[in-house]
Amino acid sequence: MKTTLIAAAAALAIPAAAQAHFLLEYTTDTMIETPGDVPVKLIFWHPFENGHVMDLETPEAFFMIHNGEKTDLLGTLEPVMFSGGENEGAAFRGTVPVRRSGDYVLVTVPQPYYEESEEIYIQQITKAFLNRNELPTDWDQPVGLPTEIIPLNKPYNVISGGTFTGQVVADGAPVAGAEIEIEYMAAEPDMQSAASSEPTVSPLPGGAVVAVSDANGYFTFGVPKAGYWGFAALGSGPETEHEGKELSQDAVIWIRAWDLE
Repeated sequence: MKTTLIAAAAALAIPAAAQAHFLLEYTTDTMIETPGDVPVKLIFWHPFENGHVMDLETPEAFFMIHNGEKTDLLGTLEPVMFSGGENEGAAFRGTVPVRRSGDYVLVTVPQPYYEESEEIYIQQITKAFLNRNELPTDWDQPVGLPTEIIPLNKPYNVISGGTFTGQVVADGAPVAGAEIEIEYMAAEPDMQSAASSEPTVSPLPGGAVVAVSDANGYFTFGVPKAGYWGFAALGSGPETEHEGKELSQDAVIWIRAWDLE
């Protein structure tokens, strides 16, 4: 039986400079009603505190999965600048063709980013989810990435005040003892401009919110607030070195929580 971890009660005291890096695949909505091209922004940022923006290079891959079929979206990307609360950084804007009913799993495999302050490379392999017409098709299926988080709750309609459970895997096998940083998107990108909104809440004292996966790779988080939540399993991937330096190959997933009305 898996051990349940309520990560809302778990925080680690780490320096503010080490607040979580998160790659965003941001869309204004996750539930799509009208067929068309949905705008998406790829940003490497600290959205909880509207903090530092890291420059993002052209990803190694950007694609979607719909009804089990993979569609390359790399050609839709165009470089843009994005301004957070502290600085401006290179980002990308693209589109997701949403036509038929079902799930659309967005996947970004970025180039490794060198974090000079920590002297390591970071590669955040990221998944986000859209849905049209409330028909579930792909959300709970693994994509086959080097490392990923497989959701056990529909990730685009999680209940605020409920829980979210995911499983961390690498090459398809569960990752035990993975450290999972948890981020709230307190500030959100503006799709029409280069700027972000003002944060609606402040980060908790004590540094990043953290959970640890159990022996079967599972973790559970009590979702306290509606909005976008990100989960990053640090160093869960099989690759540990890039250009002679340490590589943290992370699995990232974004979910959307809603208040009951």
